[in-house]
Amino acid sequence: MAEKLFGTDGMRGIANTYPLTIDFCTKLAVVLSSAVCTKHHKVAVARDTRISSNMLFCALASGFNSQGIDVIDLGVIPTPLSTTLTPKLNVDMTVMITASHNPYQDNGLKLINSKGDKFSDTQTAQIEDLLAQPYQPHYDSEKIGSLTTLACGKEEYLSLVQKLAPSEALKGFKIVIDSANGSFSGILGSIFRYLGAEIISLADSPNGYNINKDCGSQHTDELCRTVVDKHYDIGIAVDGDGDRIIICDEKGKRLDGDQIIAYLATYMQKHRLLSSDSVVSTVSSNMGLGKYLSSLGLNHHVSDVGERYVIAKMRETEANLGGEESGHMVLSDYSNTGDAAVAAVVICLGIKEDGRKVSEIFPLFQPFPTETQNVRFDNKQIIEQLMASQKLKQKITDISNILQGTGKILVRKSGTEPLIRLKIESENAETAKTLMASLSDCLNEIAEEIQNT
Repeated sequence: MAEKLFGTDGMRGIANTYPLTIDFCTKLAVVLSSAVCTKHHKVAVARDTRISSNMLFCALASGFNSQGIDVIDLGVIPTPLSTTLTPKLNVDMTVMITASHNPYQDNGLKLINSKGDKFSDTQTAQIEDLLAQPYQPHYDSEKIGSLTTLACGKEEYLSLVQKLAPSEALKGFKIVIDSANGSFSGILGSIFRYLGAEIISLADSPNGYNINKDCGSQHTDELCRTVVDKHYDIGIAVDGDGDRIIICDEKGKRLDGDQIIAYLATYMQKHRLLSSDSVVSTVSSNMGLGKYLSSLGLNHHVSDVGERYVIAKMRETEANLGGEESGHMVLSDYSNTGDAAVAAVVICLGIKEDGRKVSEIFPLFQPFPTETQNVRFDNKQIIEQLMASQKLKQKITDISNILQGTGKILVRKSGTEPLIRLKIESENAETAKTLMASLSDCLNEIAEEIQNT
């Protein structure tokens, strides 16, 4: 069986450590050249601001060029722009070099097909099978690809924003933005200045080492503090590659992705922008979100965890709004994938139009009491054994039977980190806490048994 390299959102690991090495990236590019790049013989490659991203880019570009594949260097741009640009470039695929919200030491690869969609499970499995075969690249002195650069980013987003709202549409609105020292640095501020907002821009000076460091969607303390101290209307944080968003109100209270999905649905329904009266979220979303959407008369569809599963369900149900509790927001009329800038603009337009303070609008619904734990392990083998454990499966069944529709249990391995994520929701907070303690004890017992065998 081929080694599992790709998770729910591409490949991720520590840069300069297998598989995020120059040798592996060169090999991957050679494999992709013959397996995917057969029509246009051309690929695009983009990256975020990590110190290792240029290194991995050079390895990929060399591998593609060695097989006669032309490479378009898109430079440092957000992931959503790379997916949106791809269909316009006449390329066979795009590679986005990023580890999203992870620290600078990590990096990753997202594979995007010619239509701008991330590779499916089937496609990545095929690539993994090819990578497992003996590596015997063929080189031809008459077939060497070219390398060209395409400057993009700010102008594409300003053009998109012009379709959403006129200049000065946010005049008088005060926003603190946090670009995570990532791909939106220099872009997000330009967007809101064009719209006339008064802004304070945080974490917009990437140096290769500070991406997501005490900033961005995962670390919002400074954002929230600045909003309160400066008496601004709202705080907006994105992650390193710009595909997720988190906001805080004027009191510095952080609002999660479920509340953002609820707000976008409310705003879009009001303006008759929702197609098929449908909204998609994942199994990780709180049950309170589903109840709220139903109260609006909307169809709520649920997908597996992972942005590409959200998008697949959106297409299946003809929805144009979907998202994840983690902050990925997909407004498919404007972007192929989760786009923090698009979501941020729509949210701010709606709040300014409403006229109330953010804290007077949110929360839109009261979430079910929730207990969560992320349990980290040393290697993937233990995680695979745990997830296959009959004892754990029985425990999950027992808890589900106790909840009986008044809550839910979710146990899943992370697609991006060596974690098992545990979540229990219940109408009763004490029940959620008690059941989580029982589940956690069970998981630790099984892990100990595995390690002792």
